[in-house]
Amino acid sequence: MCGIVAYIGNKPALPILIKGLRRLEYRGYDSAGVALMCDRKIERLRSVGKIENLEEKTKDSCLSGNIGIAHTRWATHGGVTEENAHPHFSTSGKLVIVHNGIIENYRELREKLKEKFEFKSETDTEVLVNLIESHYDGDLRLAVEKALLHVRGTYGLVAMHSDEPDKLVAARLGSPLVVGIDEDEFYIASDATPMLAYTKKVIFLEDGEVVEISNGKMETFNLKDESVTKCVEEIEWDDEQAEKQGYDHFMLKEIYDQPTVFEDAIRGRINMGDGTAHLGGLNMTDDEMRGIERIILIACGTASYAAMIGKYAFERLAGIPTEVDVASEFRYRDPIVNDKTLVFAISQSGETADTLAAVREAKRKGAFVRGVVNVVGSTIARETDGGSYIHAGPELAVASTKAYTNMVAIMTLYALQFGRLKRITPATGQRLIKALLEIPEKMNSILKQTDEIKKIAEKYKDSRDFMYLGRGINFPVALEGSLKLKEISYIHAEAYPAGEMKHGPIALLSPEFPVFALMTKNQLYEKTRSNIEEVRARDTKVILIANEGDENAKELADDVIYIPPTMELLEPLLNTIPLQIFAYHMAVLLEKDVDRPRNLAKSVTVE
Repeated sequence: MCGIVAYIGNKPALPILIKGLRRLEYRGYDSAGVALMCDRKIERLRSVGKIENLEEKTKDSCLSGNIGIAHTRWATHGGVTEENAHPHFSTSGKLVIVHNGIIENYRELREKLKEKFEFKSETDTEVLVNLIESHYDGDLRLAVEKALLHVRGTYGLVAMHSDEPDKLVAARLGSPLVVGIDEDEFYIASDATPMLAYTKKVIFLEDGEVVEISNGKMETFNLKDESVTKCVEEIEWDDEQAEKQGYDHFMLKEIYDQPTVFEDAIRGRINMGDGTAHLGGLNMTDDEMRGIERIILIACGTASYAAMIGKYAFERLAGIPTEVDVASEFRYRDPIVNDKTLVFAISQSGETADTLAAVREAKRKGAFVRGVVNVVGSTIARETDGGSYIHAGPELAVASTKAYTNMVAIMTLYALQFGRLKRITPATGQRLIKALLEIPEKMNSILKQTDEIKKIAEKYKDSRDFMYLGRGINFPVALEGSLKLKEISYIHAEAYPAGEMKHGPIALLSPEFPVFALMTKNQLYEKTRSNIEEVRARDTKVILIANEGDENAKELADDVIYIPPTMELLEPLLNTIPLQIFAYHMAVLLEKDVDRPRNLAKSVTVE
């Protein structure tokens, strides 16, 4: 949700800024802009729509300079217009900022400032830049620090002032900022992706910190103007991992990445001899683990469906009552949490605002709080007291694929670790690990069916409604399949437990309302089969996911996608992949923007 890129060094800034914005496209945006320091004067260009529009404008300009800031905006305050696009100038034209987040008291601040400052946009950011200008007395960092003391809300911002032409100042509260460090040059961005081509050495700003970069030096302060010592970290990802590598879309590449990154997720975390898993980041003693009486899994969107699968694993393997909470609800319902509760916060970005707020609420109430995230150094990773990275690598398509399956993998490993401590035998653990080790090969066999799944998508591309059905551990898979179709093809889709269909949703069924159902061979196979027969009796088209060798599936369905069998707890790792491929081809056939669907952002960093 919105993206910031900034550069200060010896190279021409404009190409770095434009390339950086492209790397942040996955976050979702509706306009873009850039500002450069050119001979003690700040020049700015903005445009509505794609970055290509901004790049086209730069071709006709004489923008040059070694210091600059850039931004992709996702509208919150004010419509999608060039006037509302970032960067925003102060009234004097000397100060310019880019800003992510929401200034909650911007109306109140605007009232106080309107007598001295002229406002040309509808944005809270223009209020913020003039608030900083009102405190400017020759020192940009001090002006930023003083201004932010009057702000309520969230921000990640970068500022530059024409009176201090060799300086950038950045600040963060609730909206992530990363500083990349190379010899005599620095990069600032919303995440590490834009700087991977130049450096892997970074620092992550914490809430309430301000960084000043000038003359090849960087200093960090808090809002009390006290110096803060920062540790330099090294990013594991490389620039090549962030490229499409020949695939038409990032989403397709990331679907195909799943066998490899799944191996990365479980590598070094399983012990076949003892039939257990060991995730060292849990940071709990055996006695503390035995004392856990309840587990809460907190997440949003796709991560919440991974959490629902985790619930089945924890309850079946470890016998611990487990619940799944949508983070935006958990934080407001006064949840019952104590020191015998273990809370997992699950988030690809590690920056999801609602999940982060839920983490803080759970910690305040005394729970053990652990993170399951993908982005190293993200806020949730730093604010929880332990947890695990899912090692999915950069996920640049807005619709999550490989991060989802790796989240399921990590939840399963945690459930196995607790299960071996509390109730299951080594033999049971060994069977589960053996089945886990077979997953990548089985994923690859499903990926080989992409062309067949595309043909099925071609048959249904004109459908405007879909129903997804699954039972037991496959109900969350149905929810995820439905979400993928909605996210990228804009087709209306609903998901239900198959047994719940007859309690109302069956009224929707017709020949124009196809059903996508999961009927793999598990303990609910016969029950699911009966539900599908009810669907067929309504003359409805049926697409089935079934296990290889299940000839009965052909009697029930118009189309069948056959996949390899596995243990019931691991079925979601395989069953989800055909749904991802189907949604992808539906979106491509309908000529949608697969990697950047409308109205969506990769990381929702505002409430």
